[in-house]
Amino acid sequence: MPNHQSQDPKHHLWWKHGIIYQIYPRSFQDSNGDGIGDLQGVIDRLDYLNDGTPNSLGIDAIWFSPTFPSPMADFGYDVSDYEGVHPDFGDMAVMDKLITEAHKRGIRIILDFVPNHSSNQHPWFIESRSSRDNPKRDWYIWRDPGPAGEPPNNWIAVFGGSAWEWDQKTQQYYLHLFLKEQPDLNWRNQQVEHAMHDVLRFWMNRGVDGFRIDVMDRIVKDPEMRDNPPQPDRRWAELAGQMALQRHTQDQDWPDIIDYVRRIRTVVDEFPERMTVGEVFGTPSNIVRYYGGEKLDGLHMGFNFPLVRLYMNRWTAERVRRYVDAFEEALPPGGWPNWVLGNHDVDRVASRLGGGELGQARARMAALMLLTLRGTPFIYYGEELGMANVPVPDDQLQDPARLYGPGRDPERTPMQWTRDGDFTTGTPWLPYGDLSLNVEDAARDPMSMLSLYKRLIWFRRGSDALVHGAYAPVEGTPPGTFVYTRIHNDDRLLVALNFTTDPITIDIPASLKLTELLESTHVDPPVAQQITLHPNEGRLYRLA
Repeated sequence: MPNHQSQDPKHHLWWKHGIIYQIYPRSFQDSNGDGIGDLQGVIDRLDYLNDGTPNSLGIDAIWFSPTFPSPMADFGYDVSDYEGVHPDFGDMAVMDKLITEAHKRGIRIILDFVPNHSSNQHPWFIESRSSRDNPKRDWYIWRDPGPAGEPPNNWIAVFGGSAWEWDQKTQQYYLHLFLKEQPDLNWRNQQVEHAMHDVLRFWMNRGVDGFRIDVMDRIVKDPEMRDNPPQPDRRWAELAGQMALQRHTQDQDWPDIIDYVRRIRTVVDEFPERMTVGEVFGTPSNIVRYYGGEKLDGLHMGFNFPLVRLYMNRWTAERVRRYVDAFEEALPPGGWPNWVLGNHDVDRVASRLGGGELGQARARMAALMLLTLRGTPFIYYGEELGMANVPVPDDQLQDPARLYGPGRDPERTPMQWTRDGDFTTGTPWLPYGDLSLNVEDAARDPMSMLSLYKRLIWFRRGSDALVHGAYAPVEGTPPGTFVYTRIHNDDRLLVALNFTTDPITIDIPASLKLTELLESTHVDPPVAQQITLHPNEGRLYRLA
């Protein structure tokens, strides 16, 4: 059966047929006035996310960026205790309350699991660093220097510079594929692997429903630590940054990594209805490799990132359709796709696609596409408002891991609840953006981005075609358009998207008879077989 065909509704799974909403916990809601978002703040806003009625957003699960104790060298992606809660966010009692209150509303909880590296303040690393003969020495990756005292190989860290840090006390280098404060764990040591499996069990026993797994594709590397080869396209590499100067053949996607992924899946499968989604990169075939092949015994999903890399001049119908079709074709039978427009590491959609009115129009069409493609949609908090990047003054920048300019702060600013912000009663940790975009006003405006998201999400929840149906592109449409159907039994829908800044007329084939316009990102024109889309417009139709 082709991968893009309908799925059996009897096999409804929350992660497969629901909508996942990413919260950056520092920025969603502050409950105590310290200017930093926290878990109690999320509890206070759960009804906004889903109160069981179309007045709410209607999401099915929350993925939290890391909530663990951390020195915050990389804002939580440097974990110092995998079985705790950072005091900025609350404590374990508040986490337990959050899980309970979310479950009451039918909302699942997904935590951000960071297995590749810990903080250098984690007790494991402190022990490992204490001496060469410490029992935990091999829990991290230590190597002798080269003949001239140089690092063991040429690997480059994601945040720049060598991926090796010299330890004066023990006279060896340790590996850190990210910051030097984030030493890489040695997953080839079975004690490490078992300890990390126990972390997963700890949280699932507390009621956590799944895990987003950070840099899943790096947890094991070439055991011989050989050099990465140079990137042959030096011009592209120089534009893309220092890390792109190499082809990451030795420190990423190492062949036996799938064995480790399968063992993680085995642990997760000890608990009913749990899920994993991994941060993996590369071609569609490389991403779906992490699904585990025909047995689907790897990750439940691997993040599909092409759309987050499309900036203004690359946002074309032809390119987007090519990505959609390629991912669908690469999936193993029964494999499930997913779609992502933004997250905590990339510019916000409205900014990335042109900014201003153009960016907002494109973001509306992108939302219609995200919520009508086959697969699980991921929504980054604030996308439903059309939040844009915020120009953060230099003296207020917070991101400690800045490669370029302001780093990632512009896409991590506080949620905008009212014209006064209302994220906090204190001073927010980052400044607000344009507060004319806010939940209170948008909820009253039927033409707002928020209202569009709500209508699409609640329609999707009741549509067999969108939840279970087959995806098929419509051939022969004009350049600059992407048209596809979603069909499950008698529920038949058509989506028409115009990626250009000009009106485009499309003759819909007579075999696909349009009967009702269900949604438009612009105004509601009459239904006809020949349709003219406004610039950057998307429409959803019902078919006979």
